[in-house]
Amino acid sequence: MESVNPEVIFSTFLVGGTIGENGFQWFECTDSGPGNGPRKAAELYEGATKKLKIYRDVLGASGRKITVEEVLTIEIKPGWKKGTKITFPEKGHDTRRGVIPADIVFIVDEKPHGVYKRDGDDLIVTQKISLAEALTGHTAQLTALDGRKLSVSIGSIISQTHEEVVIGEGMPIHKEQSKKGNLIVKFSVKFPKLTPEQKTGIRMLLFIFILLFCFGKPRRYERKAS
Repeated sequence: MESVNPEVIFSTFLVGGTIGENGFQWFECTDSGPGNGPRKAAELYEGATKKLKIYRDVLGASGRKITVEEVLTIEIKPGWKKGTKITFPEKGHDTRRGVIPADIVFIVDEKPHGVYKRDGDDLIVTQKISLAEALTGHTAQLTALDGRKLSVSIGSIISQTHEEVVIGEGMPIHKEQSKKGNLIVKFSVKFPKLTPEQKTGIRMLLFIFILLFCFGKPRRYERKAS
């Protein structure tokens, strides 16, 4: 069977021709050539070439069934999504004379990335920040799927529902290669654990602040016009 790619998986089945009773016929398939094994999630961002070795049954010159080895090349296009189909016509088993072999169809399946979540053409990332950073501002340092370094600065107070949208830093749009989706930066604010004494002190400070705000004598600052 095909070796599993941790970032992009190709499910494989045959359609048409001599197929099984359930409509699908599985066959043996493995990775082949340089770049075997684990691949980066950037395959669906930048595009890549994937070589797959298949073993198919055919009729030999003597009329007997033999197993042959072939290598199929799939050019992964930037922006491909889960469910994209790649068809190799008549590359299935060919063991019956006068019957057209089945097609081989590969279906792209996308595994979760460790940092980014894909939503259509957009990428979503969640930054964990401290309460101090949420109150004073934060700069998110990110590495794009193509290796570029991105800095996203937020100077305002950051709430749990705050979202920063970076235009054009999402996934490539497959049918419009000159365009990309957006990068959406979300935030998870980590609140510090307080002792009972600290909680009591904060309550007292809030109470004093409310008293001063509600009942304190307003002050007026005056200055001469220059």
